[in-house]
Amino acid sequence: MPAIEQLPGLRTLQVAPLDAPNYRTPPHNIEAEQALLGAILMNNDAFDRVSDFLLPAHFSEELHRRIYEVASTLIRAGRTATPITLKTHLGDIELPGGVTMQAYVARLYREATTIINAEDYGRTIHDLAVRRELITIGEDVVNAAYDAPIDSTPRQQIEEAERRLYAVAETGRYEGGFQRFSDALVTAIDMASSAYQRDGHLSGTATGLADLDEKMGGLQRSDLIIVAGRPGMGKTALATNIAFNIAKAYQAEQQPDGSLKTVNGGIVGFFSLEMSAEQLATRVIAEQSGVASYKIRRGDINEDDFRRITDAARQMQSIPFFIDQTGGISIAQLTARARRLKRQRGLDLLVVDYLQLLSGSKSRGDNRVQELTEITTGLKALAKELAVPIVALSQLSRQVESRDDKRPQLSDLRESGSIEQDADVVIFVYREEYYLRNREPREGTEEHITWQNEMERVHGRAEAIIGKQRHGPTGTVTLAFEAEVTRFSNLAEEDKLPARM
Repeated sequence: MPAIEQLPGLRTLQVAPLDAPNYRTPPHNIEAEQALLGAILMNNDAFDRVSDFLLPAHFSEELHRRIYEVASTLIRAGRTATPITLKTHLGDIELPGGVTMQAYVARLYREATTIINAEDYGRTIHDLAVRRELITIGEDVVNAAYDAPIDSTPRQQIEEAERRLYAVAETGRYEGGFQRFSDALVTAIDMASSAYQRDGHLSGTATGLADLDEKMGGLQRSDLIIVAGRPGMGKTALATNIAFNIAKAYQAEQQPDGSLKTVNGGIVGFFSLEMSAEQLATRVIAEQSGVASYKIRRGDINEDDFRRITDAARQMQSIPFFIDQTGGISIAQLTARARRLKRQRGLDLLVVDYLQLLSGSKSRGDNRVQELTEITTGLKALAKELAVPIVALSQLSRQVESRDDKRPQLSDLRESGSIEQDADVVIFVYREEYYLRNREPREGTEEHITWQNEMERVHGRAEAIIGKQRHGPTGTVTLAFEAEVTRFSNLAEEDKLPARM
C-alpha cells in the first residue's frame, strides 16, 4: 500500500533557523497512524490484528488516540466502527486549517485501501511509542540524578529506573495469546522425558529430602511454594536446607550457543530479610559440619570441630548460592533484584524469608491485607515470569496456640487469604516435640513417666504437612530434625532399614 500523505489538520514540521537550538523531535510516524486508523474504519477485522498489543497511548497524536479509543470501544461492544458511528462520540471539533473532525475521519476512511499491512503499521506505532517512553525515562533519570532529594539514594534511583524500563519492555509484547494444544503436548512430553532421565525421576528440582520429593515431584518451575509455621518450628531451617541441597547438587551443560543449561540442582537466590548473611552462613556451616551453631558463635570448639568447619566452608565456596540480606525491601525492589540475578548469574530457585517482612507499594497505605495481596500476587507473577520455583516463608496466626491439636491449617495463614489463593503449594512445618517440652509434669509422678515416653516417641521428628498442592496429593511427610545443627533430613523408617542379621 503506498504511503498516505500527511492529511490536513495535523501539525507540520518547520525547519528551524540555522542559529536556533538543535531540538530533536521525538520519533513518530503520522502516516502509519493514519493508515492503520483508515484500515480499521474500512474493515473492523483489522482491529483484531493489533488489539492485543496496541493501546491508544501508543499514538503520537492526541487526535489519533481519541479516534482509536472510540473505535476500540465500539468494536469491543459488538458494534461497527465507521466514520458515521464515530461522529456521535467524537463531536464536530474544528481542526487547524478549517478541517472538521467528521471530514478528517471520512478522509482516513477514503484513503485506506487494504488491511493486509495493519499489523505491521501497529507494530511500527508501538515501537515508536516505546522509543518515546525510553527518551522520557532517560530524561527523568538524568533529572533525578541532578536534583535527587536527600532521602533518595543512587541505589533507589537505579531500581526505579530498572522498574520503569522493565514495565516498558513488558507493555505490548507481541508474543503470547493462544497456542495450539499440540504444542503444549510436546512441551509436556519433553518435561516427562527430562524427568525420566534426571536422577530420582522427578519433574521438578529435587529438594534433597526423598519423602518430600516423592510427594511433590520436586519443586516445580513457576510454582509459588509457601512454607509456614509458628516461631520455633524450623521453617527457616527447612528452607535453608532445601536451598543448600539444590545449590550443592548444581550441574550444568553447555549448549551449542554457548549458554549453560541446568541439568541437576540449581542456582539459588536467597532473600534473607530477617537474618544477616553471616547468621545464615553460620546455620549452613553448622548443618554441613555437624558442629552446633551456638558453639560456632561462642567459639566453644575444639581442634576437630574447627577442622570440620573449615572443610565444610571450603566445599561450600564454589556452590551457586547468592544471598541478599537487605531488610525491609519492597516487592518491586525484590522483583528487580531477582531479574538482575537471573540475567547476570542465572537462577533456578528463589527463597524469600519471610513474606511479612516485605512491603508493598506506598499507594496501599495502612491496609495490610491489600498490601500482602499485592506481595503474594507479585511473587506468583515473578515465578511465572522467571520460570523458577519461589519458596516464600510465612508466619502463622496465634490462633494455633489456642487449640489442643496445634497442627496448622490453611485458615491459620496470617493476615490474608491471598496467600492460600496465590500459592501452588502450602507446606506447614510442625514439631510436636517443641510443644511437649514446655509441658513437662513434676518429676516422679505417673504423668512424668507418660510424658517421657511421649518425648521419646517424638524426639528428633518433624512433620511437613502439605496443606495444598495443585499438582498432587496433600498429606504429611515425616522428617528427621536435629535441633542443634538446625538440619532436616530423611527419616530412617523401620521398614526402610537393611535387614538385621
